[in-house]
Amino acid sequence: ASLPELVARIKASCLQADLNLLEIILIDDGSSDLTWQVMEELSRVNQEVKAIKLRRNFGKATALDKGINAAKGTILITMDADLQDDPKEIIRFVERIRAGDDLVSGWKQVRNDPLEKTLPSKLFNKTTALLSGVDLHDFNCGFKAYRREIFDSVQIYGELHRYVPVLANSLGYQIGELAVEHHPRQHGSSKYGIGRYLKGFLDLLTVLTITRFAQRPGHLFGGIGALVLIFGGLILSYLTALKLFFGESIGDRPLLMLGALTVIVGVQFLLFGMLAELINSQQSDKRQPDVIVRTSGFDG
Repeated sequence: ASLPELVARIKASCLQADLNLLEIILIDDGSSDLTWQVMEELSRVNQEVKAIKLRRNFGKATALDKGINAAKGTILITMDADLQDDPKEIIRFVERIRAGDDLVSGWKQVRNDPLEKTLPSKLFNKTTALLSGVDLHDFNCGFKAYRREIFDSVQIYGELHRYVPVLANSLGYQIGELAVEHHPRQHGSSKYGIGRYLKGFLDLLTVLTITRFAQRPGHLFGGIGALVLIFGGLILSYLTALKLFFGESIGDRPLLMLGALTVIVGVQFLLFGMLAELINSQQSDKRQPDVIVRTSGFDG
């Protein structure tokens, strides 16, 4: 029910801002109502509107990826279709991109959602900002603007769409934030539950691994392996001292098994790190992102 009003308000906002080259891409990611029929009609009567229907619900990241791949513009704006995001904010996003930001993330400073959604979201956002080093208030906000070239280097899959600012920041893109107006939901109901925060935390670990150790996996596995190996070595050294200097029996001590196990695990982690570096060296030329923003003096 929100789609016709959404399209009309996007067009009105862009017309008012004199944004003539407009493209609206609607993604139906597995709706069970009349959404697709409404999308088809909107695409038929509006030359700016294109519609894509997915075979089933594959998740928000897949829906965004299909829309991004279909888009032709140099500035991409993503937003939910439930009218909680206000289309009048589009021009402010565009102005920030034109002013120099590569990615602008919306911040629902005053959020019109129940406490069971806002409280876990605040905790999640503070944890993500602290661990990632990207100072944003609202990673979950789907209202964002991007320069197109970001997606030449950043792939979104699984549930990583909320972490595009972290991935882009790791590649040197300029990240900004914009406080946006957030309206109460008028139609339908949210399909997100508390389980998304668990998935979000696991995805955060994935993103931290990608951004910090993608080019040096040996430091991750080797660092863990070295710590475990040192711990096991200290245990075995202690037991050896007990045996040699005090004549105590150590064969039946659980500590001996713990020490031997940690040494074995530590060596395995070190080997994992070496194997990861070998694999990474073979793939490095293929996976290096384009990090050059401009050049000078290469003419001729």
